[in-house]
Amino acid sequence: MAVNKFLQRANARKQDEFYTQLSDIENELQHYRGHFKDKVVYLNCDDPTVSNFFVYFSRNFKELGLKQLMATCYKNQNRDMFSTHDQARAIYLQYNGTRNETGIPDDDEVITRPLDGDGDFRSGECIELLKQADIVVTNPPFSLFREYVVHLMEHGKDFLILGSQNAISYKEIFPLLKDNKIWLGVNNGGVKWFEVSPDYEILSANRQKWEGGKKYFSMGSVNWFTNLDHHKRHEEMILYRKYSPDEYPTYDNYDAIEVSRYANIPTDYDGEMGVPITFLDKHNPDQFQIVGMDRPLITELTGKQSRFKIDDVEKYARIVIKKV
Repeated sequence: MAVNKFLQRANARKQDEFYTQLSDIENELQHYRGHFKDKVVYLNCDDPTVSNFFVYFSRNFKELGLKQLMATCYKNQNRDMFSTHDQARAIYLQYNGTRNETGIPDDDEVITRPLDGDGDFRSGECIELLKQADIVVTNPPFSLFREYVVHLMEHGKDFLILGSQNAISYKEIFPLLKDNKIWLGVNNGGVKWFEVSPDYEILSANRQKWEGGKKYFSMGSVNWFTNLDHHKRHEEMILYRKYSPDEYPTYDNYDAIEVSRYANIPTDYDGEMGVPITFLDKHNPDQFQIVGMDRPLITELTGKQSRFKIDDVEKYARIVIKKV
């Protein structure tokens, strides 16, 4: 399909007909517009013929003030459930803006060429493209999320990417969150749905739905991860609860109090507190310090891996925080 025809068709539909929904992209990217002026954006896990990231940035190229848009895709269609990857050969696309009034690039305005390799983000030619980029925006393979983030950090790149909420606890990811080197994006609530092919096997009924003749799959809670600053991470959480030992018990195996909901953080307690990982969606580094996570903290203390316990019963995963 010609790129122009693809973009015209996608532009006419507000709802994404491919994997990452256009509405999810639009809802998140609206909070970062000031970051993109005169920048080169690289979509290094996106087949641009099916990627709504490519649709979004090409459509908004002038409004964002982009310098250049690049995209590469992996040729093996079985690599990742969230992209079709059905190109016969890995390809590279480059777009430098359009001359027409529609804002949709003409075919001759999009530079297309095959890649020598398979388009893997770790390949030499994709690394050379990464070096040219200022900001990476994409939905990387969830199975390679740890390696992908480390890859971006090693190359000193700004990024905005999607990942499973479970990634918060990864040993490669949590230290970056703790040290304010990366943080969550703006729209992390609710379940995000990704379109899959009709024959894609989904074992759990509540993980799938059909809408408009299309099949969608959900991995549950999916977050945006970024190192681009945004307004939400500087909003101060309003605290109103008062501390009492009965309402906020101390853990059996760690000197911190249990706070079962981040909304219940007491306003008058200055010690360490264990909160659910969903706290990170509200974290303001000017208000709270992240001390650590339950299992690594217990391992450091006792040499044994455990969650925090109350009355000898393990709690769900907890992040330890304290007021700044």
